[in-house]
Amino acid sequence: MTPTPRAPLSQQRAARRPARRHTGGAGAIALATLLAFGLTACGSGSPAGGSGEAASDSAGSETASGDLTPITVGAIPIGDVAPIHVGVQEGFFEDEGLDVDVVNTSGGAIAVPGVVAGDYDFAFGNTVSLMVARDQGLPLTYVANGTTTTGEEGADFAAVVALEDSELDSTADLQGHTSSSNNLLNIGDTSIRQAVDNAGGDGAEMDFIELAFGDAAAAVQNGQVEAALVLEPYLTQSLDAGLKAVSWPYAEAHPELDIGGYFTSEDTLDQRPEDVEAFTRAMRRSMEFSQENPEVVREVIGEYTEIDPEVLERITLPRFKTDFSREAIAALGDSAVKYGVIDDAPNLDALLPEETP
Repeated sequence: MTPTPRAPLSQQRAARRPARRHTGGAGAIALATLLAFGLTACGSGSPAGGSGEAASDSAGSETASGDLTPITVGAIPIGDVAPIHVGVQEGFFEDEGLDVDVVNTSGGAIAVPGVVAGDYDFAFGNTVSLMVARDQGLPLTYVANGTTTTGEEGADFAAVVALEDSELDSTADLQGHTSSSNNLLNIGDTSIRQAVDNAGGDGAEMDFIELAFGDAAAAVQNGQVEAALVLEPYLTQSLDAGLKAVSWPYAEAHPELDIGGYFTSEDTLDQRPEDVEAFTRAMRRSMEFSQENPEVVREVIGEYTEIDPEVLERITLPRFKTDFSREAIAALGDSAVKYGVIDDAPNLDALLPEETP
């Protein structure tokens, strides 16, 4: 599919409207904030073109008016969320009658309570964060997939890196050692432990420290930590700096592992089914188009992040597929229970879209 010529996102944002806000009650916000403490998106620490506040990042069409339904989506400005920006740019949401405003968040700690309180109609969050939220009683559910591992060891957008002369050479070698993850008891450390288990080791025999992706490579180089989980663009930059990749945890946890997606509240699902269905259709179309047009994805990422253009051309992009893998999510949920991230195995029928195979 050949994309049609279009103006840069910065020009398309000329006609902005204020983000639509909803009131949710102080009690709901306080409860959601407490329960969602520590729930951060898988890309926390990635370079962004905006802060974690409600700084609008994409807007709907210049023709946005009463004939389009305004929709606010909270999303951390990282490569994982490129498809929603692509969909706004290509007019897929307008085709469904939606005027989508993408609002920068700093991660799940903002997005989860924002959806619960009604500040966001939808938001992007990683799969373990949503498992934790539901385990804590928050009625949230996915409506569209967002980003998936490439499934290829040696060619994924996430890896554990170590010094070139380190004794660590493989995933199994991580047993008995310490790695960083951008958040503890979340998708990073859980997927690494699962990958170690799959490699014949014992993921329980690992320790983790919390480090932002942007600080991880330096921590390895100065001996603060033996290994570190890094995502693109920090993965490419780490390899450029002479570090080596010793594990590809997302791909090794499960080759179909879905890292994150777009969720909403069960109230929204019940009370506004037509909006949810329209958003889901547009997101599926955006995912398909993004997978088929990586050059458009790279261009759009360059508009809403501060990734160096030369590095942006070399990073490994996630896979963008429309459907979640129930098998992969179930395996991740089992690991989350095993390692104390959640108490009970997630109810996949409640967590995932109805059409999930």
